[in-house]
Amino acid sequence: METTNGVKKEKQTLDLKTKALDIFSKYSMVIILIGLLIAFQLMTDGIFWRPLNITNIVLQNSHILVLAAGMLLVVLLGHVDLSVGSVMAFVGAISGILMVNWNVSPWLAVPICIAIGAIIGAWQGYWVAYFGIPAFIVTLAGLLMFRGLTQVVLGGQSLAPFPEIFQKISTGYLPDLTDSSIHLLTMILGVLIAAALVFGQWRTREKRKNNLFEVESMNTFMVKAVMTAVVMIGVTYIFASYQGYPVILVILGVIVAAYAFLTNKTVAGRQIYATGGNRKAAELSGIKTKKITFWVFVNMGAMAALAGLILAARLNAATPQAGTSMELDAMAAVYFGGASTSGGIGTIVGTIVGGLVMGVLNNGMSILGVGVDWQQAIKGLILLLAVVLDIYNKKKKAA
Repeated sequence: METTNGVKKEKQTLDLKTKALDIFSKYSMVIILIGLLIAFQLMTDGIFWRPLNITNIVLQNSHILVLAAGMLLVVLLGHVDLSVGSVMAFVGAISGILMVNWNVSPWLAVPICIAIGAIIGAWQGYWVAYFGIPAFIVTLAGLLMFRGLTQVVLGGQSLAPFPEIFQKISTGYLPDLTDSSIHLLTMILGVLIAAALVFGQWRTREKRKNNLFEVESMNTFMVKAVMTAVVMIGVTYIFASYQGYPVILVILGVIVAAYAFLTNKTVAGRQIYATGGNRKAAELSGIKTKKITFWVFVNMGAMAALAGLILAARLNAATPQAGTSMELDAMAAVYFGGASTSGGIGTIVGTIVGGLVMGVLNNGMSILGVGVDWQQAIKGLILLLAVVLDIYNKKKKAA
């Protein structure tokens, strides 16, 4: 009898350990992000969570998050795009010519610039998709070419200032409904978003249940739903205590929602995952992999252009050095977020979390007075660990 009880206890311990490891592998970056937020709050004596600082983290990393969203689809196909930083600088330079030198309205200049980015993406995607040239080579050529063209367009000089309405892309906030210390419109939006997220979780659970898939218990679901609502409303309260939601945060929210819909709810999204997971099998099943690859690079070009506009608006200047090394930050955010280096695995939420991990690290270390050299070294080490964790999870699943 004692032996049986011992075996049961050992089995229960192993089950708990397996569940804990499974939860960590699924939500490792979220756990790391929460750990960093708590650690920096303690190490900075409460400075880190101040509304002004949290808002600054979003403003300072918004262009990287936009870039990372576009990079996710490229990585899902098993490719990389090394040219995005140079494309950002080039499009920023074009926007400077249009709005600063030629006084073109931002309402016209912004769509033109995004269209130029899409054309650049089409140029690079054409060589990758239809000629089979490795994306590494094509985009490395793009990195050099568009960085040089940026210097040509700007003549080595910066262009400034941009129109005030254009600057609000990166520095503006939603209008307030009252003059109170708490931004009422932001709080209302936060509560509505929290309700929408919880409803979405419930709907997904019911859909899986109706299709006879395994779902979590109602108690587990309720805990997850409450945590989602508390975190969303808590973060909203932090923003509402300063000047409310920044305009760029709203833009990011729309991008995340659009990419989540694309990757989870559309045929094109499933085809991207299938192509990245096994290109030959995808082709045999009738997926036009060349067309998918081409349009993914078009999308990447447009997102790089948008990121370049956001950076130019924040700096209030078009500079030849803009976007330097941004391609590395974007790829790091995607890999931090759980995307596989071989393609076929990754989510937009994971990518945003990965980008926030980088932003929190940069901000926290800067407050603590850590030098830029050490910051780079630490980020490099964390990127390596993220890839090691990816490989470990793959081997574990295979076993």
